[in-house]
Amino acid sequence: MAQQKSILKLRGTIGGISFYKSKDGYLAREKGGVDASRIANDPGFARTRENGAEFGNSASAGKLLRDAVRVLGKDASDGRVTSRLTQIMAQIKNMDEANARGERHVGEGMAKDEAKALLIGFNFNVNAALGTVLYKAIEVDTATGEISIAALIPQKDISLPSGASHIILKSGFASVNFVTGESEMTVSAPLRIATDAAAQAVSLKPATVPALEGTHFILISIDFIQEVNNVDYSLNNNAYNVLAIVSVD
Repeated sequence: MAQQKSILKLRGTIGGISFYKSKDGYLAREKGGVDASRIANDPGFARTRENGAEFGNSASAGKLLRDAVRVLGKDASDGRVTSRLTQIMAQIKNMDEANARGERHVGEGMAKDEAKALLIGFNFNVNAALGTVLYKAIEVDTATGEISIAALIPQKDISLPSGASHIILKSGFASVNFVTGESEMTVSAPLRIATDAAAQAVSLKPATVPALEGTHFILISIDFIQEVNNVDYSLNNNAYNVLAIVSVD
């Protein structure tokens, strides 16, 4: 594809060239493609159909996980989280050794430890990665989903954006079944801490453990707010908020 450099930015199709706007700017590409019915039936496109089926499974698995944790971090994501998560799910799908090409799926690959390892440390908001915001070590209880932080001092242990008066910490315990497409999520009570608070021990424990059989994910969220006259306001459209996977089992 080509990038439009002209002062006048075009949209639409002219002379077989499609002009459009994307996250990477104004682009242009030649209009074309193969008829959909041919792709669906022509033996010569068997590999294309297989790739399409497996890509669809990877994309669906990523959406399933995003939807499962949305209640915890609906305000913590970047513009490319969908594609980044789909790429990881595609790698996990490739670990499926039980099914033929075109039928491999994330649910089978997720049973492997190396597949789970790919998702540990995943940040839903790459612009506010956990390691660049929280400088204090965390402890995770994989049986209960509890996240503990010893003697947290916000001014010292957290990268505080300008204008933040409070941080809100939560943990989440999700169970996702990538075979059935089911999910269950439990969340801890929010812990609100003033940015100028003294050192304190932090314990974030979901009320219950998910009963659904599936892959277990433990997550932490960090939201930044500014309190004005007892009303909370988000900062810069939630650009500083954190949501990260800290354990996969």
